[in-house]
Amino acid sequence: MRIALLTYSTRPRGGVVHTLALAEALAALGEEVHVWTLGRHGDTAFFRPVDPAVTVHAVPFEAREGESVGERIVRSIEVLRTAFAQQRHRYEIVHAQDCISANAALPCIRTIHHLDHFTTPQLAACHEKAVVGPYAHICVSQSVADEVSAGWGLAPTVIPNGVDAARFARAAEDVAGRAAWRAKLDRYVLALGGIEPRKGSLDLLEAYAALRCSDPRHQDLTLVFGGGETLFDYRDYRATFDARARELGVRVVVTGVLEEDELPPLVAEASALAMVSTKEGFGLAALEALAAGVPVVARDLPVLREVFGGRVAYASTPDEIAASLDAVLDAPPDPTPGRDLAAAYTWIGAARAHRDFYERVRND
Repeated sequence: MRIALLTYSTRPRGGVVHTLALAEALAALGEEVHVWTLGRHGDTAFFRPVDPAVTVHAVPFEAREGESVGERIVRSIEVLRTAFAQQRHRYEIVHAQDCISANAALPCIRTIHHLDHFTTPQLAACHEKAVVGPYAHICVSQSVADEVSAGWGLAPTVIPNGVDAARFARAAEDVAGRAAWRAKLDRYVLALGGIEPRKGSLDLLEAYAALRCSDPRHQDLTLVFGGGETLFDYRDYRATFDARARELGVRVVVTGVLEEDELPPLVAEASALAMVSTKEGFGLAALEALAAGVPVVARDLPVLREVFGGRVAYASTPDEIAASLDAVLDAPPDPTPGRDLAAAYTWIGAARAHRDFYERVRND
């Protein structure tokens, strides 16, 4: 099959990571795979090397001073649509991974990783059209599929993510890489994905401050946010976060976008990973942490219960997050069940399930 996978960015966000890993696994199965994306910030390639068996098309997307989020969304869709339309006829399967690429590629298959609620009119319209417009739908968890079914009467097929568990397991043995992060950060709790509302960053900040105040053993503990590339404008939220950190008298480290080889040892050296998002589709970062033997504290969401079962600690409020962090830091759980869970989710298995799905929809 000739397959086009579309995503909205070259930077390491969850949907982008998913797109590249799926593309490479499909290519390993012998399929012809092309990945289309917008080359923001002057990017001409993705944040990491991509298997040469996958063809990458990075469509130039210039920055415009003073452009609103809504205007940027509309222009993103139009730029990607215009470029992709010229070669669309080459593909038997067109599969979009987010609302921007789905709007640009309709009619298409769409993976709905998670559902959002937007107040910006252009974003709300983009989100709605990207749910109702595609002719077939995939979700990475049953919980999200149930939300889509309840909200729109659709019946998505569930295909879980894969996890590069071996990469993060190797990082646990990377003494030099881990030591480099320990030298920079001392002992730390890690959150991935930047400071933004969906990630529950303010709740984690409050929990971290409470944890340090409640136990002198945690005075040396640092709160680290890794990554952070996003299409949206969270400056107001970030300003509120920074002001609250000053009020609480705590220092937070934000790494910014990480190089590909920096992430695994950063995860592996963490004393705990906090995934306290208010919405998630699967929880890939938490599975990567489990693969590295790192304990995880997760927001108590149905989707995370579905994926992780009893292999992580759950919490909802800042006080509960603080208590759960205290518990896993004081007595880290046996890492074996988490490692086994992560190893059970493979990208080649996900690719086989996608290929079967493509065959079914192509023949319908």
